[in-house]
Amino acid sequence: MRVVVQRVTRASVTIEGRVVGTIEKGLLIFVGFTDTDTTDQVEWFAEKIIGLRLFPDSEGKMNHSVMEAEGAALVVSQFTLYGDVRKGRRPSFVKAASPELALPLYEHFIEALARRGVRTEQGEFGAMMDVELINSGPVTFSIER
Repeated sequence: MRVVVQRVTRASVTIEGRVVGTIEKGLLIFVGFTDTDTTDQVEWFAEKIIGLRLFPDSEGKMNHSVMEAEGAALVVSQFTLYGDVRKGRRPSFVKAASPELALPLYEHFIEALARRGVRTEQGEFGAMMDVELINSGPVTFSIER
């Protein structure tokens, strides 16, 4: 499982001109899965992400979690996180999980965040999406386990 987390002032996902997910202050989370990922990993990632202190305190130091900052999460599936570009010019996606495996993990991840109290919006699994964001900082972290 790979995740790219960005602290945002605002983020949204649009599909064919229709906004399907939008947040103000919070985290934009791109998530990709491989065929060895499990729901245990999904739970670990959800716990890790909500605990990350990525939001500034009164002194401007990253000292508050998304919950403490009263932020939200926008989760977007992104199989290209497992794209391999080491050979040739066309990315290989052989390490990316099949949709049959990835979709239940994606849904579990969204549920795991919501269960922990984070207001959670989402993109649409497998759709061609336009993602718009204002990265605050910029603050971006890549997490893999």
